[in-house]
Formats: sequence, C-alpha cells, structure tokens
Amino acid sequence: MRKYFGTDGVRGRANGVITPELALKVGQAAGVVFQRGDHRHRVVIGKDTRLSGYMIETALVAGFTSVGMDVLLLGPMPTPAVAMLTRSMRADLGVMISASHNPFEDNGIKLFGPDGFKLNDEVELEIEALLDGGDLRKKLAGSRDLGRAKRIESVHARYIEFAKRTLPRHVTLEGLRVVVDCANGAAYRVAPETLWELGAEVISIGVEPDGFNINHDVGSTAPAALVNKVRELRADVGIALDGDADRVLIVDEKGQKVDGDQLMAVVARSWKEDERLTQPGLVATIMSNLGLERYVNGLGLNLARTAVGDRYVLEHMREHGYNLGGEQSGHIIMSDYATTGDGLVAALQLLSVVKRQERPVSEVCHCFEPLPQILKNVRFRSGEPLRADSVVTAIAQAKDRLGASGRLVIRPSGTEPVIRVMAEGDDRDLVNAVVDEVVDAVTRAAA
Repeated sequence: MRKYFGTDGVRGRANGVITPELALKVGQAAGVVFQRGDHRHRVVIGKDTRLSGYMIETALVAGFTSVGMDVLLLGPMPTPAVAMLTRSMRADLGVMISASHNPFEDNGIKLFGPDGFKLNDEVELEIEALLDGGDLRKKLAGSRDLGRAKRIESVHARYIEFAKRTLPRHVTLEGLRVVVDCANGAAYRVAPETLWELGAEVISIGVEPDGFNINHDVGSTAPAALVNKVRELRADVGIALDGDADRVLIVDEKGQKVDGDQLMAVVARSWKEDERLTQPGLVATIMSNLGLERYVNGLGLNLARTAVGDRYVLEHMREHGYNLGGEQSGHIIMSDYATTGDGLVAALQLLSVVKRQERPVSEVCHCFEPLPQILKNVRFRSGEPLRADSVVTAIAQAKDRLGASGRLVIRPSGTEPVIRVMAEGDDRDLVNAVVDEVVDAVTRAAA
C-alpha cells in the first residue's frame, strides 16, 4: 500500500495535505532516487495556475537543490508539455504541480522519469520509503555541491511547435471557427496560440487565471460556458481542456458534448484506415461505454480494458505495443506523439479528420450510440462492505440479470471512502434496477 502516492501522484488540500514540508521532502527524496550516474543532475518543474503553486514550487526547489539537483522552472505549462520537455531537455526528472480538474483549494505533485513517463509503483514506493523511513538529512549535498535554479522563458514556443508538428504539413485549420476553453489553467497561453498559428479563427474563454478560478465554471468538467459560446457564435467546434490540459472534451457545432469514448472511436477508425495502429485495437478503462467496445469490434479491432487511471492505460499500451488508448473522461494517449494524455494534441487529431472529411464535427464524432450507463456512489466510514456475504450475493445476482447484454463494475475510490457502482446495458430500466439493488446492499453492509 502507498501512503502518499495515489493514481496520479501526490494530491490533496493545499496547506492541508500538500504542505511546504511535504513538498520539500518529496523534492529531496525524488532527487536522491533520480541521481544516477556522475553527470550534473537536473529537474524541470512546471505548474498550473493555482495560488498554492508558488508555495509548492518554492518548497520543491529547496528540496531538489539541497540534494544537489539543478532546477529548471517552466512556469505555467500543461502536464503533457512538462513530460515532453523532461525528455527534450535531457532532465533526470520532471515535476508537474497540479491537481488537474480539482478546484483551486487542492493541489498535487506529479513526477515523470527521464523518459517522460509517469513513475511506476516500484519507484514511487522507493520515494515513499525515503519520505517515511529514510534520514534525508544524511543525503544533503555539501556546500559546494548544492543545486542551482533558473527560470526558462522559451518553453511555450517549444511546446507550441511540438503540438503543431503532430499534424501533417499540408493540414491547416483555415476555415474553422474554434472556441477553446482553457479552464483558466495551464494551457491558457499555448492552446489558443497553437490553434491560431494553424490557421483557425480562435475565440478563447477561460484564459484569465487569477489563482482562484481554475476549473471554476469553465473547462472540461464544466462545459456549459463552452456550449453556450459555441451556439452563440455558431462556431464549428468547441474544445474544453481541464486545469492541466491533459484531458479534453469536445463540443460539436450543435452544442452537443463529445466525450473521450467518441474521440477514441474517431481516431481508431482514422488510424485503422491509414494503417497507423501498431496493434489491431486500443486500450481503455473499465469505465468506457460498452457502445465503444461494440463499435471497435465492428471495425475488426479489439478493446483492451484496464483499471481506472490513465497511468494503467499507458502501462498496458507499453507492455502490449498499442499506440492508442484513453479514458471516457477525455484522457487520450497517443504514444506516437506523447508519453501521457494530451488534450490539445487529441483535439488537433480530431480537427485533422474533420478537415480531411470535410464534414461537420457532429457527423464525424457520432460513431456510436452510447448504451445507458448509470453510476452511483456509496459513502462508508470504515470496514470492507464489498466483502459482506449479502453484497457478494447481490453483485452475483445483478451480473446474472444483465447477462451478455450489459456490464457491472464495482470499485472502491482510490482517493476517498466511496464505493462506485456502475452498470450499463441495452435496457435502461434493468440497468437502473440492478444498480439500485447493489447500492442498497452496499449501503446496508456499510451501516
């Protein structure tokens, strides 16, 4: 069991869970673990636009420099940009300070290895061992060996050029009116500039961060503002990123939302036609809609499923040679381009299909009809209600009732004392009924 690291780094309330003391120790411990070889070691640090980013950034700098690591400060940058720059700048370690789609009160610390990939469980456990049991004072560098820190100003242009190069040279976005919602987050500069430089007419919202308004009524988790703006301006497409821009939600010209499942379907179909898939299929989580699975099966492709979390999708992709995967929430991973989810690059891939087919976004993105999917949460105080005989029986009966026409997924949350009960199938009434029955059983067992 991991004490500090969750499914996506260390995350919690700023100055509650994520304190300067913890950030300092994370910097020291991670710096010790990644000082391999006799070269001068360095780490790149990016962040989103939360007020607490200043505090955490400063503490991390103190931690890394105290164990002899040089620090390159990137300022507000998307998570996928930090991953890319970790490799591009030959850093030993990359850090993103962000709590993604969470409100401004939260923050987090995501770590990337020198290859730009998120750390695996073994490395995170090695860092945790130093945080808890190791005497970090013994690892401090001598006075002459302390690290240096400096701010890098040119990184925005590097990421914009990287994003543009993911499209073929002959593809432009000329003729497209695009509304982009940057969630008042990390992509508030780079996303609009990238789209404009590719030729689109760009209308930007969520690009006035003040330290407090990240994800507040804007972004991929609150798309109402984007939907209204697309309809108001009769735009061709809307693009909503989250606070650190590693996920995306699309709004078509009619104001209808397009989730990650539909985006994966579009890219899978396009890449299959272009013979770009490295395996005959893609990777998604257990939460992706059964409609996606049926659709890709109809294309002659398979859908591999993993636990919830883009890190698990990526691990399966790397282990089995897939180059496309993602989550229903909009984390789309295209390993030909990036080592993590990249909301902007995913949006560009969609727009390239729209331009090539010369069809509206609503037609391009409507690949399948999602099956009715119901998700309910059951909060509990202690114990293991899923082990209760009554719950085990209720789950077995629910699966029998759904049969081959549906799916049932029950999983504990990785971040709070909540059990999530999800079912989907062709019959909405049946799906509702089995979810209610399982929720009732779990609730009584948790009482």
